[in-house]
Amino acid sequence: MEQFGMENIRNLVLLSHNGAGKTSLTEASLFSCKVINRLGKVEDGTTTSDYDPIEAKHQISINLSVLPCQWQGTKINFLDAPGYPDFVAEVKAGIRVSEGAVVVVCAASGVEVGTEQVWAYSNEANLPRLIFVNKMDRENADFYRTVEALQAKFGAKCVPVQLPVGAQNDFQGVVDLLTMKSYTGSEANEGEIPASLQSQFESFRGKLVEAAAEADDNLLEKYLGGEELSQEELSNGLRKAVTSGKVAPVLVGSGLKNIGIGLLLDAINRYLPSPKEREIAVTGDSGKQEEIEPSKDAPLAALVFKTTADPYVGKLTYFRVYRGVIGSNSQVLNANRGETERIGQLFTLRGKTQESVAQVQAGDIGGVAKLASTAPGDTLCSQDKAIKIAPISFPKPIFSQAVYPKTKTDLDKMSAALSRLTEEDPTLTIHRDSDTAETLLSGLGETQLAVAAEKMQQKFGVGIDLITPKIPYKETITVSTQAEYKHKKQSGGHGQYGHVFLALEPLPRGSGREFVDKVVGGRIPRNYIPAVEKGVNEAVQEGILAHYPVTDIRATVYDGSFHPVDSSEICFKIAGAGALKKGLSQAQAILLEPIMNITVTVPEDYTGDIIADLNTKRAQLQGMNPANGINIIQAQVPLAEIQRYAIDLKSITQGRGSFTVGFSHYQETPPVVTQKIIAEK
Repeated sequence: MEQFGMENIRNLVLLSHNGAGKTSLTEASLFSCKVINRLGKVEDGTTTSDYDPIEAKHQISINLSVLPCQWQGTKINFLDAPGYPDFVAEVKAGIRVSEGAVVVVCAASGVEVGTEQVWAYSNEANLPRLIFVNKMDRENADFYRTVEALQAKFGAKCVPVQLPVGAQNDFQGVVDLLTMKSYTGSEANEGEIPASLQSQFESFRGKLVEAAAEADDNLLEKYLGGEELSQEELSNGLRKAVTSGKVAPVLVGSGLKNIGIGLLLDAINRYLPSPKEREIAVTGDSGKQEEIEPSKDAPLAALVFKTTADPYVGKLTYFRVYRGVIGSNSQVLNANRGETERIGQLFTLRGKTQESVAQVQAGDIGGVAKLASTAPGDTLCSQDKAIKIAPISFPKPIFSQAVYPKTKTDLDKMSAALSRLTEEDPTLTIHRDSDTAETLLSGLGETQLAVAAEKMQQKFGVGIDLITPKIPYKETITVSTQAEYKHKKQSGGHGQYGHVFLALEPLPRGSGREFVDKVVGGRIPRNYIPAVEKGVNEAVQEGILAHYPVTDIRATVYDGSFHPVDSSEICFKIAGAGALKKGLSQAQAILLEPIMNITVTVPEDYTGDIIADLNTKRAQLQGMNPANGINIIQAQVPLAEIQRYAIDLKSITQGRGSFTVGFSHYQETPPVVTQKIIAEK
């Protein structure tokens, strides 16, 4: 496999709203670069990028796939990221290891919610980008309307460098505003600019020349002095404007018809930066953060951005080398875990295929199988020079479902499969709720968890059902009381005898449970007090209203009696439990429900809808902070009302809202709700 210098590599992530045609675009790019000899189709499940059977079934990208190809002496590593918002971990990983992005927009649908989201992520990462207006062959495709929408949303920096020749059924090719030529058909046949486009051409070319000149003081001087700028000067000016983030050139074409793809590959080569041009943030031995130059001749520094469970090779780890060289059959240090990892055979990856290579150099992307403890976000470095590359920041899970195995066999394999699943996706977490004894799988949305369940079946042969989790209600008492319980049985031989007086009193919210011994004068022998406590502790696990655990209660044993022959530990345990149950029934028990702190971030236009919806969920508004067209709403709301809030928020805001949630406290459940819960139980 040919090795490329850093200046001849482009790592770029393809970003868009779901369904804008990224996967067809990569397929056409691989075809144009002669990597594949026929174009696969998303609907047939035959594309190089969507190789997972689940992707083929749902016809959406779920995984970030790496698709290298060569164009005019440059190696381009395409990272095709999913457009569906539940799989944002893959998007964040792709952005993190790229120097540039191509934002794909559908010419018929225009700027959509997902377009806005990926644009915001690219801004956060300070990523230079090109915009590709795709699907010009589609019904209702309108390039000029799409450009207007882009400029309205993202500003005048969206500057067309091409115009379409025809549209919809009549889409034939593109006009390049720099070369001042037209390129038609999938062969990109060069020709003159059609007369019908002359006025648009002159208007858009004027804006392009101005944008390119503004990036360079010398060019600006020439331009303002009325001099004509050469094609090379314009191209260099434009490159400067793109890499500095001042301009996002707009290109046009059709991935499905393979029109405009060669010109897109040219633009990637010409305008997007190489790995050599972007420094990386690392933390050295001193613990201080610094920026380092990427270089092939320095000690190794590589960032792991993805792991996947491959049925044939086991765990597959994807990494991007920022500095130095990583070789097959070598040893490296995982700086985050302080452990040495043995590197076996290295691969370059293309969709599901792996091609063995001897080494992967700075600037490039590779894969390796069977690393023991490495996870996404970890740094692999040389053993004598430990450094950590700034990790990838992934969003926190916001949607949970309880996991139940379908059969006894599934139960035995379930926990191993779940832990492998959460290794693959950093936005999936698994934990056991001690209050409800359920295993909870948490992620970013319903689709992500449904796909996770399919993956468990397909990859590990484990069938699971996902259901809405139980609410960990609790019970408590509202008045103090005293209760006596005598456990007495006589049946030939030894009898049974235990006699306990308990005082119960409510404690402030969040105090938990207390047991106090105030027995004096040996009314209950000392060696039986722990048995009374054990009986009380077991009995509080099941309250009398709806059998939920009892909390915020103090139980004091203050009197009792015993029998020198018939008393035993088990008798006093039964008496302790009996006294507690009796006391609970006298102490006006109530139900408590968990209250959560929720912070909802939405565009200001949706504020009224969000507050109205929260009011239907028994929320108490805590405050609002509007800033830059965004509103941050803080509230406290019962957990029972927001278990599916990720779905509700998506439908109210068309996916523009986000939220975080955390436990706050327990409070009394309203009587109407209590009655309903008791009836269900």
